[in-house]
Amino acid sequence: MTTLLAVAADLVAIIVLTFGVYFPRHRRRDLVTAFLGVNIGVLAVATVLGSSSVGAGLGLGLFGVLSIIRLRSDEISQHEIAYYFAALALGLIAGLGNVMDLLHIGLMALVVAALFIGDHPALFRRHRNQLIRLDVALSDEAALRAHLEQVLGGQVTTVVIKQIDMVNDSTLVEVRWIAGPGRGRAAAPLGPRMERVNAR
Repeated sequence: MTTLLAVAADLVAIIVLTFGVYFPRHRRRDLVTAFLGVNIGVLAVATVLGSSSVGAGLGLGLFGVLSIIRLRSDEISQHEIAYYFAALALGLIAGLGNVMDLLHIGLMALVVAALFIGDHPALFRRHRNQLIRLDVALSDEAALRAHLEQVLGGQVTTVVIKQIDMVNDSTLVEVRWIAGPGRGRAAAPLGPRMERVNAR
């Protein structure tokens, strides 16, 4: 009965995390499959390990191995890594717990709540982190900051120059900035001399 309760609690948690929090916000169907598959797979293995003499040590080792395999197989963003680890954690909490009491259920709810709050669109909604290639070589940080603020229409907080190409007249920068009022989560339009490499 305890095992069935643990499975039910895990299924509810991963469904809420995946279909109630992640997918409505990010719309990546491939990671929905990954989160569900990893969670259910870890739950199944952890349940078997928890009922044998190998104990939690091997389960935590499994956690590390699966993390390395997944993170080496494809490049995913930081918030997606958080969802991925949450799916792993939910499976381990449900599978390795000897009892499914209020503490275990509370911990699972805490994992889901942490992702719900930490990835909420209203949290730091105007803050941006982008890797941008400028079609101009700028080595002076003050001039670079002023140029970025003019084009992005916001306040640049941090500029990290990744690459300056004097031959092809380009600069690759990572910029953290605060969008102007009214921009919300929408990306700012780039000027004709800028190319967004990626945005987070």
